[in-house]
Amino acid sequence: MSKQRSRDTEIEVALRRELHRLGLRYRVHRRPVRAVRREADVVFGPAKVAVFVDGCFWHGCPEHGTWPKRNGEFWRAKIEGNRARDANTDRVLDEAGWLAVRVWEHEDPTVAASRVREAVLERRRRLA
Repeated sequence: MSKQRSRDTEIEVALRRELHRLGLRYRVHRRPVRAVRREADVVFGPAKVAVFVDGCFWHGCPEHGTWPKRNGEFWRAKIEGNRARDANTDRVLDEAGWLAVRVWEHEDPTVAASRVREAVLERRRRLA
């Protein structure tokens, strides 16, 4: 498991490529709120949108997440802890005026990029 990439995964790069193709510019692997030690995969600063690309296994995808049989208690605690941290991150960002957008690794990058684009454009309209 230590060989798993945490940055620049295939889906993350595909999503960024599609966002760029749609004309959006962004920052990569930044903390949206400095006080919180959590990094978003893609950040749209002025619009205050933080995009997180979540792996199906690590974040307990309801469609594709699996529960390992070996050392099951450890993995269940780990994955549930990740879910709790994700929910906390979303709440903290919301309280700071940010919108957290979650993209599952199994999602089509084109569809996910369109969803992110709509969120960014909506936030830009509201904040303008």
